[in-house]
Amino acid sequence: MKNQSIVTEFLLLGLSQNPKVQKIVFVVFLLVYIATVGGNIMIVVTVVCNPVLLGSPMFFFLAFLSLLDACTSSVITPKITVDLLYKRRTISFEGCMTQVFAVHFFTGVEVIILTSMAYDRYVAICKPLRYSSIMNRKLCGVLVGVAWTGGFLHSIIQIIFILHLPFCGPNVIDHFLCDLFPLMKIACTDTHIFVILVVANSGSFCIIIFSMLLVSYGVILFSLRAHSSDGRRKALSTCGSHIIVVVLFFVPCIIIYARPTSAFFSEKNVFLFATILTPLLNPMIYTFRNKEMKNAIRKLWKRLIMVYGIS
Repeated sequence: MKNQSIVTEFLLLGLSQNPKVQKIVFVVFLLVYIATVGGNIMIVVTVVCNPVLLGSPMFFFLAFLSLLDACTSSVITPKITVDLLYKRRTISFEGCMTQVFAVHFFTGVEVIILTSMAYDRYVAICKPLRYSSIMNRKLCGVLVGVAWTGGFLHSIIQIIFILHLPFCGPNVIDHFLCDLFPLMKIACTDTHIFVILVVANSGSFCIIIFSMLLVSYGVILFSLRAHSSDGRRKALSTCGSHIIVVVLFFVPCIIIYARPTSAFFSEKNVFLFATILTPLLNPMIYTFRNKEMKNAIRKLWKRLIMVYGIS
């Protein structure tokens, strides 16, 4: 099927048309973006600079997750923030396709990383004696490779969907970014089949993985009965952080993509939460609920202060 698109750029309506609201939102988004990238990069640097943490599969995956959150935020937030300064917000056809690919690539990778983190906790709690032999460097490397490959294949499928849609005139997207459903609304063809394909691909994928993760954490929590009170407390703290992050990631994904129609009145709000607030909350959740991470960050800051203080 050959694409008959003649549209070269899209016009994004954004979040608000009120100039005063736009100025306030601009400042808020700018601060959120700085905090998001700063918080996630801080976790990455802390883990990389700490041999003990880097050698732990849990913190290795955490650093990788933080890097993905920083990348996802960088794909979306700067464009939204800059657009708030202009009355006419446009994005080229190529830029739109790139945004769709990048968002689904990084989130697709994140799905597999979150699954890997759940598996790591399962092995650590349910099979502690075999943990070191199972969660070795080779397996961690393989899981990261699978995550990159899976994210790439997922995003390629999304791009194939979109490139098969003809855009022959309407180019106004009632959204602040390019994504599957907003683009389907302005396509010059019947998109019912494409909606079904998106729900089958992205929606069912989110539901299945989310269900599997909930079951796995249920098994983990059930197995904690055999542990000591201190072991239960530490495991619950770690698993609690993972569960919160999983819920924050998958619930918006299910709301956005696992629905039979492209009409959804709160789509922008859910997208805002999923793409802007969640990457900001993740480092806070992991940092505030993990003593090892807090101690490592504190040591890193002391080291930096000593180095720059001496120089």
